[in-house]
Amino acid sequence: MLNFVVLIQRLFNIYEVLIVVWCLLSWVPMRGGGFLDDVRGAIGMLVEPYLGIFRRVIPPFGGIDFSPVVAILALGIIERLVFSLIL
Repeated sequence: MLNFVVLIQRLFNIYEVLIVVWCLLSWVPMRGGGFLDDVRGAIGMLVEPYLGIFRRVIPPFGGIDFSPVVAILALGIIERLVFSLIL
């Protein structure tokens, strides 16, 4: 049971890191077909559907998208709920 809990916790942490890495890569200028562009596209396929939920609710403010911040906070709340149900 403990290994399962640790696995779930690590998956949540990895997903949070993927969101942060995707945000950081969005600031780097990319040229089409480059390695970083491919990495950003692959990570985007994983995180953009989740971020899209928050983008529909939270509009950009001053050209800055705050949906990743809210998405990470919501992920933390979801993680706590999952652990309270498991334990």
